[in-house]
Amino acid sequence: MKKQSAGLLVYRLKNGQPQVLIVHIGGPWMANKDKGAWTIPKGEYEASEDPLKVAYNEFAEELSKKPPASEPLPLGTIEQKNNKTVIAWAIEGDLDLIGAKSNTVKIEWPPKSGKIQEFPEVDKPGWYSLEAAAQKLLSAQVPLLQRLAEHLNIDFDPAKGEQPSLF
Repeated sequence: MKKQSAGLLVYRLKNGQPQVLIVHIGGPWMANKDKGAWTIPKGEYEASEDPLKVAYNEFAEELSKKPPASEPLPLGTIEQKNNKTVIAWAIEGDLDLIGAKSNTVKIEWPPKSGKIQEFPEVDKPGWYSLEAAAQKLLSAQVPLLQRLAEHLNIDFDPAKGEQPSLF
């Protein structure tokens, strides 16, 4: 059965250029990876749940901060390779990432060891230019950046790969 997730792509304008807030996937699988190891804050939802409400709740859980209070812009859906559909909204606003802390998940680690360990769902957030975010995000999520750029009437080349702008 296909899973569904809902998320928020928070963005801000710095010197007229957009930066997006993305998070590094926590746990041991992505610990030493950067490219393709980042995501928008998001979480799974059931058919009976309101996806936008889930997106707001998941953002708060993964960053321990409320998303900015601005009008959500629908970015539509994307399909990820893990049999998951992600619906997303863009929200404009600046957010101080100092003190951001994720909720945790318990998993068996190492695999087949019988040991249950607790890991943060996401281990770090960061503000990045669209180009830098395109290099870090799961590749299936890059179209969300393209849709945001279209909305902002900004030229965007996901292959450009600029250096990140943190905080």
